[in-house]
Amino acid sequence: MQTEPVAAEQVAAEQVAAEQVAAFRRFNRYFTRRIGALDDHYLGQDRPLGEARLMFEIADAEAGVSLRALRGRLGLDAGYLSRMAKALEAQGMVRIGVHPDDNRLRTVELTPAGRVELKEQNRRADVRTADLLAGLGEDQRAELTAAMATARRLLRLAAITVERVDGAAPDARACLEAYAADLTARFGSFTASDLVGPAEVSGARGAFFVAYEEGRAVGCGGLRTLEPGVGELKHVWVHPDARRLGLARRILDHLERAAAERGLHLLRLDTNATLTEARAMYRACGYREIPAYGDHVYADHWFEKRLATSTTVG
Repeated sequence: MQTEPVAAEQVAAEQVAAEQVAAFRRFNRYFTRRIGALDDHYLGQDRPLGEARLMFEIADAEAGVSLRALRGRLGLDAGYLSRMAKALEAQGMVRIGVHPDDNRLRTVELTPAGRVELKEQNRRADVRTADLLAGLGEDQRAELTAAMATARRLLRLAAITVERVDGAAPDARACLEAYAADLTARFGSFTASDLVGPAEVSGARGAFFVAYEEGRAVGCGGLRTLEPGVGELKHVWVHPDARRLGLARRILDHLERAAAERGLHLLRLDTNATLTEARAMYRACGYREIPAYGDHVYADHWFEKRLATSTTVG
């Protein structure tokens, strides 16, 4: 049945203005034509953009990369990816093998000939890009570069999903272990025993969310009930690779909606003095500093926020 995906697509369509959709698609059409993405001989070489891009991704892993990892990174259909890899293998550009630790996984790596072609591909791409940018003044190039950085940041954020999981789920615990390691590195001692228990952020007692980028867990946050009507946020964390995207605010939004869904009207949290970015975010999101409400050993600042009327988590 496809009722749920269709419903989700309908909700998304209702949230985005038609003119924004049209502007995005108009830019995509212009950009793909301008960089030659539609050419069967991308950059004048004897292959389309898809194969050229696959070679670029393969080159990042010196000892070879699994086709499964490439599929997740590029969002490609398994059959299509396999056909491209076999085509490159037939041309002598890549070598397909078996993963040394898991014979169920196929790996692919560039051959010496593939590396020679990729080097030429990168040279031609640099020349084409420089030719394109040469039509702008220095200030205009700086403006375009900044705009592209903003676009990439926002597109990354748009592609990240935030999903509710059980507090004992492997991804939940892996995120919390990474969170503990991060805090240990920042202020010296934070162990797994200081983490919230799975039962406290699951079922009727709370909620736990994990953020995913291309299938990889890159952030988390938990909610637990302190007393009737009062909840507490725990362990809002974002992987270093995904910071400065605005992801922490998105996780926070899911937590607040989950709290309202449970009838909680007040949210509290504590944080350490070294986490200046977190304190700034909480203040910007409407949390106000309050006197201590607990005696957590690592807590130096305490905040709370009164929630609006109940909403439904999306």
